[in-house]
Amino acid sequence: MALDPAAPHASHRTPPPHRPARPSIRLPHAPVAAPESLLRQRAFVLFWFARVAAMLAHQMLAVAVGWQVYELTNSALDLGLVGLAQFLPSLALVLAAGHVADRYDRRRILQACQIVEALAAGALAVLSATSVISEQAIFALVAVVGAARAFQMPAQQALLPSLVPPRILARALATSASATQAAVIAGPALGGLIYVVGPAYAYGTSAGLFVLAAMLVGLIAVARRPPRPEAATLASVFAGMAFIRNRPALLGAISLDLFAVLLGGATALLPIYARDILDTGPWGLGLLRSSTAIGALGMAAWLAHHPLKGQAGRKMFAAVAVFGVATVVFGLSTWFPLSAAALVVLGASDMISVVVRQTLVQLGTPDAMRGRVSAVNSIFIGTSNQLGEFESGVTAAWFGTVASVVVGGLGTLAVVLLWMRLFPALVRVDRLDAPHMPPR
Repeated sequence: MALDPAAPHASHRTPPPHRPARPSIRLPHAPVAAPESLLRQRAFVLFWFARVAAMLAHQMLAVAVGWQVYELTNSALDLGLVGLAQFLPSLALVLAAGHVADRYDRRRILQACQIVEALAAGALAVLSATSVISEQAIFALVAVVGAARAFQMPAQQALLPSLVPPRILARALATSASATQAAVIAGPALGGLIYVVGPAYAYGTSAGLFVLAAMLVGLIAVARRPPRPEAATLASVFAGMAFIRNRPALLGAISLDLFAVLLGGATALLPIYARDILDTGPWGLGLLRSSTAIGALGMAAWLAHHPLKGQAGRKMFAAVAVFGVATVVFGLSTWFPLSAAALVVLGASDMISVVVRQTLVQLGTPDAMRGRVSAVNSIFIGTSNQLGEFESGVTAAWFGTVASVVVGGLGTLAVVLLWMRLFPALVRVDRLDAPHMPPR
């Protein structure tokens, strides 16, 4: 083809005018949502420190009371009566305490309880400093502390959900539980060291910590306006029991924990294991007692940063099964490191069950009912701990120490299988931030 002479040659074409290159626009990647920091929740932070202070005070008080009662009486029975003096008022008042927690400002209830406990600890300090202390006075003041705790526990449990958004409540519960476990580890040691100086100093420090806890609770601000007080009736007082009975998932979670602790109460027999089976001294007993709390504290810290995402019901059953297996391993072990490791696993698995149960109780309950439902939950927890120790002692006397612990662990595994059949609604619970638990 002939080229048009009028057309310029390709190599001589005028280049197009220079246009500045447009800067490339890069769309930013969608930000990954970071978990909300509990440290930004001022009310929760105050609550956490208040709980640490109060739990330290309780642990120091328990050590000082136990040691002083034994010094005064040299009676193991009187040591048991100390626990009974606290338990009976709690059992008698806890249902009424749940009604009060739903009808009045929970912060004020919590403050009042901590002030009463501070006064009781202060009275013990004064009586000890003046050398007029007696076991009768100790029992009476311990009963006052038990009565205060009956009102404190439902109010404390029902207050927490109003301090954080529901989507991070499970993490808040795990972090709050870590406060308890840290105090259980540090409190007895601290109380024992201060007691060396004198019992009055231990009681006085406990009283000061109770006052600090009350002051911190007073700084908490919540949006909830307590309902107008109403006259208590039998129906309103027992409404918490009726609510749980009509929610199979709640009933299954609470009763599962009751029977697991009731059957797997190996910790009550730790002194026998430490001296007669593992051949250690008091230091070994101390390490064994701390092992469970260390496992629970570690798991609470993990769950605070890695909350359960789904299949919460199944994970609760799995955790209780691990609890049973760890109990069997501990019961059969004659090697101290293995026994301590089994107790660490036992404490960690129990903490998973505690967090799931507490989250279901709090998120599955309307705010107006949380005090009464938490009161029923407290009854189950307190009963399982007390009766679990009693059951372990009785079966150990009947069948021997090792057989008692092993049978208890196997019984826990049997309860897991049975409860999965009896409470399929609990098995189906998926997410903890929005549990679906329809009434029966």
